[in-house]
Amino acid sequence: MKDYFSIGKIAATHGLTGEVVLEHALGKKTDLKGLQTIFIEEKRDSFLPYFVESTSAKNEAEVYLKLEGFNNKESARRLSQKEVWLLKVDFDKYAAKSSPISLLGYTMINEGEEIGEVVEVIEQPMQVLCKIIYKGNEALIPIHEESLEKIDKKKKLVFVNLPEGLLDIYSPS
Repeated sequence: MKDYFSIGKIAATHGLTGEVVLEHALGKKTDLKGLQTIFIEEKRDSFLPYFVESTSAKNEAEVYLKLEGFNNKESARRLSQKEVWLLKVDFDKYAAKSSPISLLGYTMINEGEEIGEVVEVIEQPMQVLCKIIYKGNEALIPIHEESLEKIDKKKKLVFVNLPEGLLDIYSPS
């Protein structure tokens, strides 16, 4: 999982030649030029590579992808709603440095204590949630102006000041 970063999902098919629409959270308009491979998680922690034939930007958050082996709408339809993952090197190349998704892989620090690595970023209208593994459990940590202290991009650290008791609900009894 550490080598793969979730960037979005296949939202729909496009046209009759097997193109799909990738809805992404990369934080900037991109055509993903030069991207050779995407990965789709078929089973938990089992990623299958899909080779990219061509790409083109649709808008700020969507890209048209033509994948090898998908030549009609019907074959491409089976990818609909599947989550799309990139290797770390590709993720670093295409994600906007200021986008919330760029926090993937960062270590979260609360009151000087390391509480976990950011394994998923969930963007919501009023805040961003970072999923970490805290004491063996998944924990959702809200990131907004009141809880975020600073981000150290060089050391890949996110410093937060969490409300009293928030981490207690994720601690094993």
